[in-house]
Amino acid sequence: MARNRGTLTGREKAAILLISLGTERASQIYKHLKEEEIEQLTLEIANLRKVDSDVKDAILEEFYEICLAKNYIAEGGIGYAKEVLEKALGGQKALELINKLTSSLQVRPFDFARKADPTQLLNFIQNEHPQTIALIMAYLSPQQAAIILSALPMEKQAEVASRIAMMDSTSPEIIKEIERILEKKLSSMVTSDFTTAGGIEAIVDILLSVDRGTEKHIMESLEMRDSELAEEIKRRMFVFEDIVTLDNRSVQRFLREVDNNDLALALKTASEEVNRVIFSNISKRLQDMLKEDMEFMGPVRLRDVEDAQQKIVNIIRRLEDAGEIVVSRGGGDEIIV
Repeated sequence: MARNRGTLTGREKAAILLISLGTERASQIYKHLKEEEIEQLTLEIANLRKVDSDVKDAILEEFYEICLAKNYIAEGGIGYAKEVLEKALGGQKALELINKLTSSLQVRPFDFARKADPTQLLNFIQNEHPQTIALIMAYLSPQQAAIILSALPMEKQAEVASRIAMMDSTSPEIIKEIERILEKKLSSMVTSDFTTAGGIEAIVDILLSVDRGTEKHIMESLEMRDSELAEEIKRRMFVFEDIVTLDNRSVQRFLREVDNNDLALALKTASEEVNRVIFSNISKRLQDMLKEDMEFMGPVRLRDVEDAQQKIVNIIRRLEDAGEIVVSRGGGDEIIV
């Protein structure tokens, strides 16, 4: 990236940060973003080509310092944060960070919890006293609180709802202590994972890690914004060799749609594993026919083979969109029999 950190937009910095955090962490962050933010960041990541290591390091450092400043503000207010940051970073740097956070200086209790997965929160709070659960839920978004309330044992649901409704004011010391304990529990799940990859491959890896619903929404939005980019991402998300990841039922289903001539051509350059998967899911008669066709086909153009393979991939993608076969992906793809 030719430009330095000072000329990057906030969106560009966010894209570089997501890439630097790695695909698994980035996919988790995606779950907490608005639809518009997801679309914008996806385009930004896809358009990145090369990120200089010094730019990446500078952005990670800036992000760390902002997080540090926010934590200090949450702990003891603006004055406390400024004092600690001046000792650690110097007066000018401290002032810059405080100014950056001007729009969000009023840190609401349980700010970190609003960015967490509600199912994770549920694991940590479901055995707490109903009053504690009610206090935490009162500071969450309605969507998060709804998920947690629905998942609580039935005998607790009404009691927690009642306590939320009757809640008036709570001592700041009590709130801070509950915050501290909950944040400590959640922070134990965080680990570091850094990478410098970028471009379309990065967004493909991220999309392969999110649930199918999120992926479908992003791809539909991308198709409207940039159809060529969307098509390129689709091509990389499932390639012909990925057939080996399909279950036998899915293989048999898509094979019913494939022309035998295309299949013979596609298998000319396929790996032994792909050939094994295909041949183990067709009749002995068809096996003999394919082997004979491949043997007498003679030399073929690589482009023709790739076209035949892409035809098959397109069939697989169409059947997946129709819900007739399952392509394994990230969260939410567990199969229930």
